[in-house]
Amino acid sequence: MIHIAETVGIGSVENFLSASELAQLANLMNDVLAPVGADRFGEGRRASIHEIPGHSPEQAMAVYEPAGRVEIPSIPETAEKILNDAFDRARPALARVMPSIALCRPWTYVEYGVGQHITSHLDGIAPDPLAWPRQIAGISVVIAEAEGGGEFCVETTSSHRLWSGEAPDAAASGYAPGMWLAHDGADNSAPWFLQMPRTRWNVSPAPGTALLYGSQLAHGTRPVTAGRVAKFISWLIAEPTPGG
Repeated sequence: MIHIAETVGIGSVENFLSASELAQLANLMNDVLAPVGADRFGEGRRASIHEIPGHSPEQAMAVYEPAGRVEIPSIPETAEKILNDAFDRARPALARVMPSIALCRPWTYVEYGVGQHITSHLDGIAPDPLAWPRQIAGISVVIAEAEGGGEFCVETTSSHRLWSGEAPDAAASGYAPGMWLAHDGADNSAPWFLQMPRTRWNVSPAPGTALLYGSQLAHGTRPVTAGRVAKFISWLIAEPTPGG
């Protein structure tokens, strides 16, 4: 059963990717970017993996990535295989901190240049948290560090404003007793989210380290001040157990 601690937790898997895998991934993405230029997936992009109900894609992008970013949601098959093999190797470590994780969704490649960042938000368990599958956590793996800034951050809070209440019939729906569900729309488009007091924790993981952050944990990045940061991101999900 899914415990709330999994969805608000943080963790890391050091050496998720080897040095040779990092180099191979960097080369693969350079082969994607070089022929058309980063602007094709940056300033020229008109869609985003982020959505806000009632907002256009452009409006959602302005909320989540106000200074833009490079975003490639369909990466080469070879890159996908390298990352999925790494996920399979990391399963024992993942199971210790987030035992409900069953699968990894397809990976997305992102880059941030000077002044660019992602604003704080929650990913959420699912549009309907009582349906399957359910997002347990996000995962982020840096392959190239910025020269300055760009740190990943999570934000914790004791505010009751974040929560909509306990999951109804939690045990029967695959949640452990005492499971709480966050409000929808926990991002910078919501005044209540902007006003909610939070404490920010920043981290600069070594390239190849995987960061895990619960689906009900606010997270974002600091603006890059020099150079560029490149990373792959995905989401780790739970599926119903047999007979569940």
